[in-house]
Order: sequence, then C-alpha cells, then structure tokens
Amino acid sequence: MSETSIEIKELESQSIQRWDAFVEACPEATFFHRAGWKKAIEVGMGHRAHFLYAERDGNIEGVLPLGHIKSFLFGNALMSAPFCVYGGIAAHSDAARVALHQAAEKLAHRLGVDYLEMRNAQFAQTESYESQLPNENWLEKELYVTFRKEIDPDAEKNLLSIPRKQRAVVRKGIKAELTSEIDTDIHRFYDAYAQSVRNLGTPVFPKKFFSVLRDVFGEHCEVLTVVKEGRLISSVMSFYFRDEVLPYYGGGTSEARAVKGNDFMYWELMRRAGERGIRIFDYGRSKMGTGSYSFKKNWGFEPEPLKYEYLLVKANEIPDVNPLNPKYRLFINAWKRLPLPVSKFVGPFISRNLG
Repeated sequence: MSETSIEIKELESQSIQRWDAFVEACPEATFFHRAGWKKAIEVGMGHRAHFLYAERDGNIEGVLPLGHIKSFLFGNALMSAPFCVYGGIAAHSDAARVALHQAAEKLAHRLGVDYLEMRNAQFAQTESYESQLPNENWLEKELYVTFRKEIDPDAEKNLLSIPRKQRAVVRKGIKAELTSEIDTDIHRFYDAYAQSVRNLGTPVFPKKFFSVLRDVFGEHCEVLTVVKEGRLISSVMSFYFRDEVLPYYGGGTSEARAVKGNDFMYWELMRRAGERGIRIFDYGRSKMGTGSYSFKKNWGFEPEPLKYEYLLVKANEIPDVNPLNPKYRLFINAWKRLPLPVSKFVGPFISRNLG
C-alpha cells in the first residue's frame, strides 16, 4: 500500500485552532509561526498573506506563513514572514518541508515577485535542514543574528549574570526610583516607541498594527511601561511563547537616557519573566555591527546567526533593504529631524512596506 500523499492547503478560519496546536507542539516553530500573524499582516498592515500548511490523512505536518509585500519603493517580495524575525518552514517531516518549499516557489512565480525570502531561525534547524532546499537556486545571506539566553527564577541570579558594567547601568535605573507597570492598552507604549524610531531615522509602524497584535494574541502579547513619578519613560511590547519571552517593540522618551530607562525596562521584563517561570529571554534580531548588536552583547548575550535564504524570481541579486545600505543614509538623517507629529502621520505609509 502506497503512502498517502501530502496536500498543500491555505489557512482558513476553521483551521486556525489546528494550525496553532501544531505550532505549539512543533520544536521548529516559533511565535512568528502562529496563525494570528495572518490577521496582523492583512488587517494591521494591509497586505495579502498566504499561510500554507501541509496535510496528510487529516493531520498537519508542516506550516509556512507567507506575506506578499508589493511596494514601489522597496520592491515586490514574498516573505516568511514579513514584520517577523523568524519564519520559514516548521515541519514534522521532510516530505512536508519539500512540499511546502515547492508550493512557495510556485506561488512566488505566480505572483510575479522579485524574490522569495525565508527568515529561518538557525537555532531551530534540524539535521535534515538541507532537505528544505530542493532548489539549487536558493541563495543565503547572513546579515542578522539573534540573542537568546536562559534566565533563572531568582532575580538576584539574573542580575549577577549581567556583566559588571551593564549591571551598574541597570542599578542606576533602579536607584532613579523607576517603576514598571503592565498596561492594558497601547497608548503609552506607542508614544515611547514612536519617539524612539523617529530618533533612529526609521518610519513608525501604524498604531493599528499594534492594536491588532494585542487583540489577536491577548495575554501572549504584553505591554510593560516604565514610569518616574507618573511620567512616561519607556515601554516595550513583548510576546510570550512556551517558556520564552520576546521583547519585540520598544522605545523611550527623551528622559529615558538620563535615568537609564531602557536598561531598567529590559531588566524589569527579565525579572518579571523569570519569576513567572519563563526560562528563555529572546532579545531578538540585530544587524551585525550596529548599536543594538553591541547593546545586547553588553548584557552577556551571545549572537546566534540567522540564515536567511532567497529565491530570486525577477531580481538579479539579493535585496539590501536595511539602514546600513548607504543609499538610505540621507533619508535616515532627514527623518531624524522631522517633528514627531509629522513622523507619526507619514511614517505608517512607508513602514508598512518595509516588511
């Protein structure tokens, strides 16, 4: 008797629960494989999402979340997954991996994109990883790393695990009598985040996007805000998945630097997460050679490479849409000088196409 063949299907509302149950159980899957990202991409950012899954005998064997970003400024791409640091195929079998790869390639050609991008999490790869690449035309690019570290239920042990110089900075925030609060909305978070990204020369994401994330992921999406005498200092939106916490979007006001508000914020998140039984603190993706890369290294985190892969469809080379690209330098410098209200109004029209 021959083995039942695998079918590739696209996620619909009636399959969301099965999809998420698979993601929760699959060792290769991450928070960014969860079905809620489909709504975040489509409703929060206004792009079409194609969430594919491989099914055999009524059981899901693999998933691949894809988003289609088509922009005059930044090109036409199919990504797994846009606005996420990890993506690619999460599967229980090599057959599912190959089937999903082939389906993604067909979709990329049908949509006529410039390229297909897989944001693989290197730490989640298996020994059979090469079987995910049946097409020899796939190219690799190692621009990003991620930072992950085990944390302890004991706050003092976590504090002592931070290198001495950075620990002293955290203690300055503690001595400044900063306090942290868990917000039930995104208003203070968005104000702090918008100020930070403007100061970095980066367009802000739409406020609606963060509202959708809170709505879709519920208790797994948390906003921690740092205040001093009632004044907003900094705020971070974090995701919880299994035994991990991922501080993902964050920022601080102009006062944050003086009182070490961002350092205190991440420490408070680490402290709270450890005490609630979380075991992995995922500091997220950074580009090598950037300030955020150095910041995370200063906390005692070691970089782990992220092996992103590209299938060139219409493009002739791997895209280079990142702030380190010299051609964006003038834009970044000009953006830093924009009045905050203007950056909040204009930014979402640009950032939604960055992916």
